[in-house]
Amino acid sequence: MRDKEIEKLIEAEEVRQKKVVNLIASENYVSDDVLRALGSKFVNKYAEGYPAKRYYGGNEVVDKVELLCQKRALKAFKLSPNKWHINVQALSGSPANLAVYLGVLGLPTSEEPARKKIMGMSLAHGGHLTHGQKVSATGKFWDSVLYEVDKKTEMIDYEAVRKIAKETKPAIIVAGYTAYPRKVDWKKFRAICDEVGAYLLVDMSHLAGLVAGGAYPSPFPYADIVTATTHKTLRGPRSALIFVRKDTRELDKKIDKAIFPGLQGGPHINQIAGVAVALEEAMKPAFKTYAKQIIKNAQVLAKELQKLGWRIISGGTDSHLLLMDTWLSGKGIGGAEASARLEKEGIIANKNTIPFDERKPADPSGLRLGTAAETTKGKKEGDMKKLAIRIDKILRK
Repeated sequence: MRDKEIEKLIEAEEVRQKKVVNLIASENYVSDDVLRALGSKFVNKYAEGYPAKRYYGGNEVVDKVELLCQKRALKAFKLSPNKWHINVQALSGSPANLAVYLGVLGLPTSEEPARKKIMGMSLAHGGHLTHGQKVSATGKFWDSVLYEVDKKTEMIDYEAVRKIAKETKPAIIVAGYTAYPRKVDWKKFRAICDEVGAYLLVDMSHLAGLVAGGAYPSPFPYADIVTATTHKTLRGPRSALIFVRKDTRELDKKIDKAIFPGLQGGPHINQIAGVAVALEEAMKPAFKTYAKQIIKNAQVLAKELQKLGWRIISGGTDSHLLLMDTWLSGKGIGGAEASARLEKEGIIANKNTIPFDERKPADPSGLRLGTAAETTKGKKEGDMKKLAIRIDKILRK
């Protein structure tokens, strides 16, 4: 590489990634094949529009890449192309969710000035910024209705969600989270949506690889729309997918128009090629084993930390992540200090609010720990037991 400054930084990051224990729940390590696709000549091509409907010439190969990615996305999640539409152009999860809202709800107009409502989980309880939080564009363009977990169980109270939905009549209810460790009952969300006439949007960004690997219940039998990032448990490049159930409402066409020309210009074809590679990898038998091991590792890590006296939110996990209470466990360590101590010892995690947290988000009461990246490195249950002991020793200093 001629640019030696950048070359040194790339090499430094490679060294960092190899030597640390990565417990960031939203990170993973892609294969060399994914990296090759990302660094391919497709980075040179502009391809505004969709296959066979481009605004530039020279896209005969690009069209094949995008169509292949679409085909693999449907196949990876066992979906019929007659029943589901797939958009693979979203640059990441936030614009994917924004496109859904824009396509389905639109913006207030002089003819229809009333702001429509999005109902999602509170950020402090495990929701995502793009699920209608006030600080997000999604909470500024549309009215936001937020639900929380139950204070005793720290899990979703579906009857409470139903009550809020009946009172507020949201247009979209969002299920799927960024810091909720338990299984979600998609069927109950479907029933609530049917009762109040809302669309069910499932954001399975954190769960995509687990669903593809058959380790976590699929939302597809119940959802109207499913969004997913590809760089977490799916082990692909930073990108996103939007699945839309085909019906007479033509939501698929509206959402496609919201992506382009509504929010984005030319898609990143090298990124789409990388996603296609990751989807092919996710259909291999080895990936199913991997997905199940992710959850086994998370459950062992949670259990071992509990044995050592740390409170785990909701008492455990059914997924790739867990929330660890570092403050109210009686240890008196804020999330910021806890993550800093761990990073100093080569363990990377992120500070995170816990349900009903009385501390500020900049220094909350907990940590979010994820096992997808370390499982990619080959870690298993025995390694998680050792890791729990190491985390305990570091935080008790």
